Amino acid sequence: MSTAIPGEDGLARCPWGLSTPDYIAYHDDEWGRPVRDDRGLYERLCLEAFQSGLSWLTILRKREGFRAAFSGFDPEKVAAFGPSDVERLMADASIVRNRAKIEAAVANARAALDLPGGLAETVWRYADPDPPAYADTVDVPAYTGASKALAKELKKHGFRFVGPTTAYALMQACGLVDDHLTGCHRHGAYR
Repeated sequence: MSTAIPGEDGLARCPWGLSTPDYIAYHDDEWGRPVRDDRGLYERLCLEAFQSGLSWLTILRKREGFRAAFSGFDPEKVAAFGPSDVERLMADASIVRNRAKIEAAVANARAALDLPGGLAETVWRYADPDPPAYADTVDVPAYTGASKALAKELKKHGFRFVGPTTAYALMQACGLVDDHLTGCHRHGAYR
């Protein structure tokens, strides 16, 4: 089924949000809730990049390991990482050990610090004030014109691993769009 369906508690949710207790908690308490600070957006941007080609559940279950490994996703601390930190991270089984993604996280911290106005201001310029509402997952796009433009701007400022699909996943996760299905109990909760 690709429309919102009720869980054991009777609350209708997006179907992906019912598959595991981890997803239920993430769906209900975090996904789509507006994130408006640089650190929070940097963390989610990094995690979305690490997720590329993997299951989000893998990233979600390793999130605390990522937070510990990446100094709480403090951009100033991560921007100071050097080659020895990259090697340390490559040996850390609590995260996804992909050199290109690790190096991108460090480069993205540096790029985030150089953004005029900061990461949050840059990202939130692409929020859709009146996003479309979807009743079925088959209608939810993988990317949009806004996510293409956001990815292009971030790349222009030196960000890596941030194509239109990753940018759209960031927009969904951080409340720039409301992609909770119309039958989901969280649809419209943050507008």
